[in-house]
Amino acid sequence: MTLMARAAGRLELVHRDMPIAGPGQILVRVRTCGVCRTDLHVVDGELPQTKIPIIPGHQIVGVVEQTADGVTDLAIGDRVGVPWLGYSCGVCAFCTSGRENLCRHARFTGCTIDGGYADCAVVDARYAFALPDAYSDVEAAPLLCAGLIGYRAYRMAGAAARLGLYGFGAAAHLIAQVAVHDGVDVFAFTSRGDAAAQQLARALGCAWAGASTEAPPATLDAAIVFAPVGALVPIALSHIGPGGTVVCAGIHMSDIPSFPYELLWDERVVRSVANLTRQDAREFLRIAPAVPVKTHVQRYDLTDANHALDDLRAGRVTGAAVLVA
Repeated sequence: MTLMARAAGRLELVHRDMPIAGPGQILVRVRTCGVCRTDLHVVDGELPQTKIPIIPGHQIVGVVEQTADGVTDLAIGDRVGVPWLGYSCGVCAFCTSGRENLCRHARFTGCTIDGGYADCAVVDARYAFALPDAYSDVEAAPLLCAGLIGYRAYRMAGAAARLGLYGFGAAAHLIAQVAVHDGVDVFAFTSRGDAAAQQLARALGCAWAGASTEAPPATLDAAIVFAPVGALVPIALSHIGPGGTVVCAGIHMSDIPSFPYELLWDERVVRSVANLTRQDAREFLRIAPAVPVKTHVQRYDLTDANHALDDLRAGRVTGAAVLVA
């Protein structure tokens, strides 16, 4: 069973021959696949680099079913996770300086490489990772993008005693737990009236939860904007102190409106986070069970992928959505 994006907006159920792993690749039998807001951008035609037609899905949990020549670190039967970064060249200036996430030749699972909204996926073995035993297949899926991008954004935010998270969805609910574990006061900003997300934020130890239009009860040292809403950037800037950082963590965002220079003055910083590195994956997958990070998921059958995307689009998902094959 395979769900493919052929035109903007919807997925189609298609039948295809079983893919075969080539040199350096593995064939993964998909068990679960997380549903990410990036999948929405892929399906809705908002990412120009997307290869159409494409099988979306870049939070894959599965079992190795076939290995090809050149694969030495994985064996048939191993459980692996497959994230967004599916290939980098390894020789460019970015790759050789620890920034493979910026490689101009990189390829991405579920965007330029067929992903996990299918029974099976062919994966470059170098970009598949062993998963902590503490997590079931359903629980592990959100770690592979929501967790990894959240972790990279958290590191880019720098040392912060008070951290704001704008958009309390899949990524924010995971990294909030890491920040709370680190002794950070976390302030969760949600869509207006999203009582479920605010309740989850408080249950996970956030110091405060409210609407994105509200002012937090204290000045923030940094903020991460997970919601793809450019208007939140100047709002976040208005709530951070001198020297603070606003991290834009999404792959796509609506235009950022103009704002007065005084919001940026005092060495405040606005920066983006792009993709992830394999080192990010190794670090976060080690940290997550030590916290321990708990994933809060809504399950959908693979055949209900369009329903899952509609729920995510409409803000009806609390935590993370996961497709079960």
